[in-house]
Amino acid sequence: MTAIASTATVSQRQPVREITKKAARLAEEAENFAQKRQHSKGKYTARERLDLLFDQGTFEELGRFRGGNIGKGNPGAAVITGFGKIYGRTVAVYAQDFSIKGGTLGVEEGQKICHLLSMAIDMGVPVVSLIDSGGARIQEGVAALTQYGKIFRITCDASGYIPQISLILGPCAGGAVYCPALTDLIVMTKENSNMFVTGPDVVKTATGETVSFDELGGGQVHSSVSGVAHYLAENEADALDYARVVLSYLPSNAHEKAPTYAYAEGHADEVARRHIGEIVPDNERVPYDMLDVIRCLTDYGEFVQVHELFAPSALVGFACMGGRPVGIVANQPNHMAGILDVDSSEKVARFVRLCDAFNVPIVTLVDVPGYKPGTEQEHAGIIRRGAKVIYAYGNAQVPMVTIILRKAFGGAYIVMGSKSIGADFNYAWPTSQIAVLGAEGAVNIIHRKDLQKAKEAGKDVTAVRSQLVSEYERTTLNANLSLEIGELDAMIDPEDTRNVILHSLHLLDSKKPRRRASKHHGNQPL
Repeated sequence: MTAIASTATVSQRQPVREITKKAARLAEEAENFAQKRQHSKGKYTARERLDLLFDQGTFEELGRFRGGNIGKGNPGAAVITGFGKIYGRTVAVYAQDFSIKGGTLGVEEGQKICHLLSMAIDMGVPVVSLIDSGGARIQEGVAALTQYGKIFRITCDASGYIPQISLILGPCAGGAVYCPALTDLIVMTKENSNMFVTGPDVVKTATGETVSFDELGGGQVHSSVSGVAHYLAENEADALDYARVVLSYLPSNAHEKAPTYAYAEGHADEVARRHIGEIVPDNERVPYDMLDVIRCLTDYGEFVQVHELFAPSALVGFACMGGRPVGIVANQPNHMAGILDVDSSEKVARFVRLCDAFNVPIVTLVDVPGYKPGTEQEHAGIIRRGAKVIYAYGNAQVPMVTIILRKAFGGAYIVMGSKSIGADFNYAWPTSQIAVLGAEGAVNIIHRKDLQKAKEAGKDVTAVRSQLVSEYERTTLNANLSLEIGELDAMIDPEDTRNVILHSLHLLDSKKPRRRASKHHGNQPL
């Protein structure tokens, strides 16, 4: 009886083995075909991208042969879904395969992506999407479009709970652009990567304007002009590596803290500590590179910028301090004196919200002359868009430490992580200036009549103005008043800045979020 049963079992297994061998053979043929098509365009295949994204040998695919017709472009084959490890932590991925039906999204592809996103939410793990697609599959009509709506909804459900990163590694057009637009970070490449709602042909028909793919929605445009992309990668390998690096600073979900890393202070930290006070000039009109300051404060001098090419008067990005991930927000005096405008306001606000969503402490380095004046900015919505910074800081619940390096004037002082808007610890360097206006602007308003009288009396108006400016700087334009009324916790020596931040973050390690009112959500200025 046993022998007969055993023989029957073997005979039943034989067809399964044959199907498995056939599937493997056809899958290999499909990958070889994909390589020829993608490599000729200077692009990797979907599976090669997954090999670069994940720790070696950790990717587990979901539903590879869903829909039947193994190896023949079966329904759902235009997207690969599954899970892998990045630095030992589980991450979900969906990768569109342009070699199969142009990577277009049909019903089966949409269902695979929705299933993956739902699993990622249930598991509490990040999602990385590798976009390379011709958009909705025209042959499937509204049924394909419906899948985008479902993806949008689940992406919104995941927003703020699990990190979501989109890599645009080929075309992304039409309604499909809103899949990555809803995620936390978008990475584009210098070549082959483009995003637009309407393509060049439609633009020409509608407006008569002739424009190339890159001019309309290439990586350079979206990284430096529109601000849609958060990083412009040299190539696909660089894009995938950036995604890996950013995820190393973030927790898997909003219920966890960001991972910490071992770090031992060394000689380089002592050199940086002594050097930081030499970077910032005393004269507020002399520019300097805030990146030099940041590198003196962070572990190994590393700083992973976000939106590096967009709105350069502000800097935002991730770093570690004492092995603890932090988000750094800073003004950049090297560009327009570090002023806040409509673009830099949105850049700062978006990053602060990202850090707050995923429990990453925020360190703000301030050297700001104010909001950018002028009709151009007013008409571009500086009131509405500048208010986004207020909303972001005012609602943030993570530990926040602010350092005023040189100057902080007017409304920009308030919004850049001031104590009144919600920062936990605020410090200033001894030579810092805090006021409603800079000295010359204030004197022109406060002493307008005095200057007019001096002019009428034939006095040297320039000398009188200089004297009044000096008096204003001595009595008003210093941080003493902020210190006296408790808006600053201490004046600190520049050399102590890193240690003060580390000590403050350690004290705030047990900080708990608090909500003042029960509500669905706030109504953020958009």
